[in-house]
Amino acid sequence: MALLLVVDDEIGVRESLRMLLKSEFEVETCPDAESGLELLTRRTPDLIILDLVMPGRGGMDFLREMRARGNTIPIVVLTASNTVDAAVGAMKEGAADFITKPFETDALRIKIRQLLERGELEREVERLRDEVAERQQLGRLVGRAPVMREMFRTIERVADSRSSVLITGESGTGKELVAQAIHELSPRKEEAFIAINCGAIPHSLMESTLFGHERGAFTGAGEQKVGVFEAAHGGTLFLDEIGELDPSVQVKLLRALQERKVERLGNPHSIDVDVRIVAATNRDLEQEIEAGRFRQDLFYRVNVISIEIPALRERREDIRLLAETFLARFATDMKKKLRFDPEALAAIERYAWPGNVRELENAVERGAALSDDEVIRLGVLPDAMVSAGRSERMREELRTGSTSFDETVARFECELIREALERQAWNQTRAAEVLGITRRVLKLKIDRYDIHPPGSASTP
Repeated sequence: MALLLVVDDEIGVRESLRMLLKSEFEVETCPDAESGLELLTRRTPDLIILDLVMPGRGGMDFLREMRARGNTIPIVVLTASNTVDAAVGAMKEGAADFITKPFETDALRIKIRQLLERGELEREVERLRDEVAERQQLGRLVGRAPVMREMFRTIERVADSRSSVLITGESGTGKELVAQAIHELSPRKEEAFIAINCGAIPHSLMESTLFGHERGAFTGAGEQKVGVFEAAHGGTLFLDEIGELDPSVQVKLLRALQERKVERLGNPHSIDVDVRIVAATNRDLEQEIEAGRFRQDLFYRVNVISIEIPALRERREDIRLLAETFLARFATDMKKKLRFDPEALAAIERYAWPGNVRELENAVERGAALSDDEVIRLGVLPDAMVSAGRSERMREELRTGSTSFDETVARFECELIREALERQAWNQTRAAEVLGITRRVLKLKIDRYDIHPPGSASTP
């Protein structure tokens, strides 16, 4: 039930409004501007009915004070028929509407309902604006960092177009997820989305994969095959790692994009295709052009719209959000209740993630699979994160005075040596090479720190 506040010095008006409106609204009343302003510190009405002419501080003072506080509650001004000009002035100060005394009950009810509905609509619009501004997910893309929100807006803007899109970014950043989001937001969403990795298909099969072939077109072509261009007709074709294409295939791909026609190998007749191309690469194609490995005209054809995905280290505020999103998914898949131990989560947040989102997803899946209870602890995470967690713990102990500088340095050196030995299957010669020291120095340090393989006897 909406709350109305009536501010009027005439008790008869206040009580009349209370009786008239109490069946539909909750009604609070105040006899003057001061008590009305004081009530606003305790309650927030949905609408205020305000008399303009009152002893002491009048309605205009009340209105100005409200607006000075940043309060935007809609106000209906009550005014006598001979003070309509004052009511118009009140609307210039921010009042929503006015009604003259004596007022018609039905007219007042209608006005109140209209203003409440308008306020509800405005709040909903504001909520939706906030939701867009705070959006943390688009399709399967997750992120709250400003750079990700800007990328979400770009995806939404370009989705309706049929223009080609080139997605760039490091390996593991989620280029195919961006391509899928573009497709799912586009008018082509009901048609096929087909993805191929140009770097994973042998050059000798690439042309057939793209355009198809007829039976007998080449040795081993035992039956007719439809290429991905035809299969994606009406939809979206995602060409991942387009920079890996052989120059001879680049020529034929350019022709297909220009003419929107393809020819199967072994068939001279052209086939019309309506396909939107979304390409991706982790190479610098402009450098590839300078090196003569990528055609400039093909680059211009696929790079009509460009979207760059930031590396995970460039949006560190998203690491925890992504980790918890992945954990929720794996917990559901594995039918487990899972959460991160604070030390494990700290290590995840501080790790550099050279493999980007893909590496983070794999690390969380590993932790979820290896965890024996509901808590994912540091020890079940990949070694690199375990080392990062131990290093951070040592730094924290040094900062808080729990250990001395010499003790911290010794522990850190011990951890480095142990990690090198573990990675080299406890082969001291190879571990010494990795550490850049001689085997003799390594042996001295092993003895000093009493380092030995798990399950073996301690060094005397």
